[in-house]
Amino acid sequence: MRYRVSVIIETMGLEKLRSDAKAIFEAGLKAADPIVAVKNYLRRDGNKLLLQGHEYNISNYEKIYVIGMGKAAASMAKAVENIIGDQISDGIVNVKYGHSVPLEKIKINEAGHPVPDEAGLSGSKEIMELLKTTGEKDLIICLISGGGSALLPVPAGNLTLEDKQAVTKSLLECGANIHEINSIRKQISAVKGGRLAALVYPSTLISLILSDVIGDDLDVIASGPTVPDTHTFHDCREIINKYKLDKKVPKRVIDYIEAGCDGKIEDTPKSDSPIFTRTQNAVVGSNIMAVTAAKEKAQELGYNSLILSTFIHGETEEVAKVHTAIAKEITSSENPAKKPACIISGGETTVTIEGKGQGGRNQEFTLAAAIDIEGLDNVVVLSGGTDGNDGPTDAAGAIADGTTLSRASNLGLNAYVHLCENNSYNYFNPIDDLLITGPTNTNVMDLRIILVS
Repeated sequence: MRYRVSVIIETMGLEKLRSDAKAIFEAGLKAADPIVAVKNYLRRDGNKLLLQGHEYNISNYEKIYVIGMGKAAASMAKAVENIIGDQISDGIVNVKYGHSVPLEKIKINEAGHPVPDEAGLSGSKEIMELLKTTGEKDLIICLISGGGSALLPVPAGNLTLEDKQAVTKSLLECGANIHEINSIRKQISAVKGGRLAALVYPSTLISLILSDVIGDDLDVIASGPTVPDTHTFHDCREIINKYKLDKKVPKRVIDYIEAGCDGKIEDTPKSDSPIFTRTQNAVVGSNIMAVTAAKEKAQELGYNSLILSTFIHGETEEVAKVHTAIAKEITSSENPAKKPACIISGGETTVTIEGKGQGGRNQEFTLAAAIDIEGLDNVVVLSGGTDGNDGPTDAAGAIADGTTLSRASNLGLNAYVHLCENNSYNYFNPIDDLLITGPTNTNVMDLRIILVS
């Protein structure tokens, strides 16, 4: 892992805090390793595959296929190859560009994220064609992780890839949360919202899921391709009205959703559908793994550590203010933790895009926090995405302290202007305070670390 080293900070205490914050973040990343996560849950005992109390006798199946979608799908596939590679007949996984790992029996298709592209569509159609060859005596292992929605972009009905791209872009910019975004993605997809399970049936289906969703809601992670859908076309209509998107998304999409509301298009499969009778869905990793490991590392480094929550959501700037308020309280009264203190949180915030800058929710969180802690000589804030990509940038996030604003000001950078322009990347880049990890091949949401010495 590589981090950009900050310019010399005179206060040695801050140097130690910044180094510790990065070490704590790295411990969280290590705990979210998809290969370790899969092997912790899926085990082989002779001809038996064991998964959360269920047994699958390999010898009972004619063929075993592996499919997958998401940023961590290739790493998860590597783990499956390690466990039953000698039994795999064929396989295809779709991953984000740059997130491949060497595989022997399973093909990797790299594609676009967060906005889907032609490569994702082509790879998804390959998966669908593979499933057409399967039957009742076959076993399908499906690997799902964050990013799976964009990496499985097969439009429903008369919709096009361009329609899906426009919808995704509008939802990302309006500040909709992942539950709302994926509610619409499911209804306009030929494979999400349980429809992939319909293609697999009557084969036996095992889905191993690495969660990037608050609460680990199975029908939201990667838009729930293998689970019953709890949302409807009417939910989509409400979301479009809430964010005033009726003029921002293609009319063809609006017409499709309205037709669904009128009962002219079949809804996604629900829990009473027989297609789920031969399916097991298992969450093998989530945000709490990274957060817990980060806490343990912080304690090892001598900090009184507190997990604030793994359910953090809401507008990024407001969430940052709550975190810095806690840091100030610790500085003042040593509540809710005595100094030296480490406050850790997980989850995923949202950003309503109003400017034309470059950045992501973690960089924006850190910039908003930097404004709040200006002048404090004992506080460091770090926020990073566990996937290594914060928004459409090459940074996982950023790190800040009480000197950030003054150091940036010396270069003519105005924190308030950059925050208003959603231009946090170009604020932190000149002062070398971006958090650069490269692709991590995992994705369990975000990790925020506040240190108070």
